[in-house]
Amino acid sequence: MTPRISVVVPVYNEAAFIPTALPALITAVESVGAPFEILIVENGSTDGTADAAVAASGMAPVKVISHARADYGEAMYQGFEAASGDWVVNFDIDYFSGRFLRHVIEIDNADIVIGSKRDPDSEDRRPLIRRIATRVFNVLLRTILDSGVSDTHGMKAFRRDLVDKLNSQVVSRQDLFDTELVIRAERAGFEIVEVPVVVEELRTARSSLIKRVPRTVAGLFRIRRLLSEAPSRAGS
Repeated sequence: MTPRISVVVPVYNEAAFIPTALPALITAVESVGAPFEILIVENGSTDGTADAAVAASGMAPVKVISHARADYGEAMYQGFEAASGDWVVNFDIDYFSGRFLRHVIEIDNADIVIGSKRDPDSEDRRPLIRRIATRVFNVLLRTILDSGVSDTHGMKAFRRDLVDKLNSQVVSRQDLFDTELVIRAERAGFEIVEVPVVVEELRTARSSLIKRVPRTVAGLFRIRRLLSEAPSRAGS
């Protein structure tokens, strides 16, 4: 039986972008041929993003969830909690792929599938500074968290039972919710598979790398401290 997919997409002040991007996302997910739901998790927007998402959804199985506070990680957490699919997938409104979803439903031996920008067969079409930032983040993952995962930002898919076991344990929000979830799963012994991707975002990145770097480094050390104090175990 083809697994059901829940696609979770945090959004913030995207009223102008969603009318184009959401129909493209729906088309990409529909192309896989699997039953699905899309959860648009609007958080703290002030421009009518939620209404724009509802209007752009058409007849597709799209659910729009709103939260008052602007927090990407909290939005992802809430979306994962609301998701009902066999696979819970994290996409961004400007970065998604039907090809990645096909990888997910064809894989039998994984609890997490990561679309790795650092895979040797990936094609990264982003500006040089963004590619360098990904490389640096990979070094930080390895040195601070002793992780063997090459990438925790971007497209990812989690099996339902993993989400049920670990989602509520994640403390990090903002930029590092998904990183902590992946690292907890890795340390708990869940099977992680990385697949190549074509990295081509639909627009110029809106977030400032300079502002994110100190917060990211501090967050990675916080995750290390949290996991050293209370390591996760698969099946707990």
